Amino acid sequence: MSDTPTNEKLVAGLIRLLTVEKRAADLFVGPPQADGIGRVFGGQVLAQAMQAAQATVAGGKQAHSLHAYFLRGGREGAPIEYRIERDFDGKSFANRRVVAAQENEEGIAVPILNLTASFQQPEAGLEHLDSPMPDVARPDALRPDTELRRELAEQWGERLSEQQRRMMLRPRPIEMRTTDALHWMSREPREPRAHSWFRVAAPITGPDDTPELHRAIITYASDFTLLGTSALPHGLSWMRNELVGASLDHAIWFHRDARADEWLLYATDAPWSGGGRGFNRGRIFNLAGELVASVAQEGMMRKRTPRV
Repeated sequence: MSDTPTNEKLVAGLIRLLTVEKRAADLFVGPPQADGIGRVFGGQVLAQAMQAAQATVAGGKQAHSLHAYFLRGGREGAPIEYRIERDFDGKSFANRRVVAAQENEEGIAVPILNLTASFQQPEAGLEHLDSPMPDVARPDALRPDTELRRELAEQWGERLSEQQRRMMLRPRPIEMRTTDALHWMSREPREPRAHSWFRVAAPITGPDDTPELHRAIITYASDFTLLGTSALPHGLSWMRNELVGASLDHAIWFHRDARADEWLLYATDAPWSGGGRGFNRGRIFNLAGELVASVAQEGMMRKRTPRV
């Protein structure tokens, strides 16, 4: 019998990961990743912080934007604490500030992320869309990225460390299908644009099926593929140990409700890199071609210097 978890179990695990526990009026704790390796995934901290902020906003207001700075890398295996400041509660808008902190190896709680989220009472308004969804292959015509990862792992063989192999091949609750070659798929320099479809690997049903959870999962997934877009013109990859990098900040604007268990297209581009940093933008569309969210992120990106 295979030890590989079913898609339903993977998605249930993601929902548990993004379910924060209320410890006090404005204090929440997020659980660690069950099989986490090394540094905490930035999308996890973003999504847990968003969940904590959403839990303190009443009156039907919905998150329409978040802006966050990554301060330190979190470590896997330890819970993360989220403290909320209620900076504003108005008739139409509300604002929350979140500080995510985690105990370091000396047992001292240190901030790892600052996040500000804004919420709005839904209302009708003027609408336009300046840039339509890119004309790319639909997800049903593409191979899952998990298949490509297995093939590359076989090709690379012993060049991968055991930790790299585990990271590359571990089952994921987010299914992705890519229309282009991402940074880990090719050494050939190419223009800094990429297009990937994503969704959770199984339908979300029951009491967990809320707009707040879907926004949190989209937040989680928005940290995939984004920073790597700025590496494409250089033909280098973190996966091959050619780069050293980390996310520095992250911003999302939610334009309309969307389901994370239906295919969403993540179109990313990187207009600039330099000074040890790369700047990246993303647009998320639903299958109907409607713009669901916009994303921006800057990250540290340095060419790895071989040790002598």
